[in-house]
Amino acid sequence: MSLRNSSSVTEFILVGLSGQSELQLPLFFLFLGIYVFTVVGNLGLITLIGLNSSLHTPMYFFLFNLSFIDLCYSCVFTPKILNDFVSENIISYVGCMTQLFFFCFFVNSECYVLVSMAYDRYVAICTPLLYTFTISPQVCSLLMFGSYMVGFAGAMTHTGRMLTLTFCHSNIIDHYLCEVLPLLQISCTSTHVNELVFFIVVGVVITTSSVSIFISYALILSNILHIPSAEGRSKAFSTCGSHIIAVALFFGSGAFTYLTASFPRSTGQGKYASIFYTNVVPMLNPLIYSLRNKDVKLALGKTLKRVLF
Repeated sequence: MSLRNSSSVTEFILVGLSGQSELQLPLFFLFLGIYVFTVVGNLGLITLIGLNSSLHTPMYFFLFNLSFIDLCYSCVFTPKILNDFVSENIISYVGCMTQLFFFCFFVNSECYVLVSMAYDRYVAICTPLLYTFTISPQVCSLLMFGSYMVGFAGAMTHTGRMLTLTFCHSNIIDHYLCEVLPLLQISCTSTHVNELVFFIVVGVVITTSSVSIFISYALILSNILHIPSAEGRSKAFSTCGSHIIAVALFFGSGAFTYLTASFPRSTGQGKYASIFYTNVVPMLNPLIYSLRNKDVKLALGKTLKRVLF
């Protein structure tokens, strides 16, 4: 099916975050600051892990992939948001479908990277003697390959279904990016199948990933409570703290966004709620994993000494 035949609309107009002209410049600088911080933070963490052999462990391999996803994820739509603050909010049909694909790909992939990180912590705390064997380089590679394949399958499903719809009466998307639900609202053909597929795919991804993480941390907590020394319990908790915060922010904000968007007349609220997991969470993750992590801070100090001296 060609793109031309699948839609009579050749471009879309993104409503964006605010129609008030006096807010465009302040919002531009706000999101520019978030974007710069996100790129520098995640690229810095990727570089730090790559340059320091002390960080070449399974835990940091997963963190490397998380930072890579957050970096790419942010680059999918933030440059377009910044451009829309200072010029016309127009995106081509092909550009919109491309943005939708990569948005879905990176969101779904991140869910399962977080699952892999939870599994890594479970093995490290509950079966430490088997850690090297259980979380081998081959297993790490398979977990990441599986995460990206699930992301690809989800993205292909959402984008493939969207390409079957026709857009003819309206090309105005009440959002700042090409998201599934706002696009379904402006289609002039039936969207019942698309809505069903959307909620099934999102439901499966969120349920399987969140349940897997919950089970991992329930087992971790049970194991920690059996550690006799307070120092041992504190050390075990500290190794999981950063990941728990990252999971809570990502899944909490994402669930709130889609639960809000599923109610009638709440698209605007969902749009503003989505800012947190699309822009804020990728910015915060490098801070969460560096400020609370002695290994990262030590590696950063060594790297700065090599560079500066």
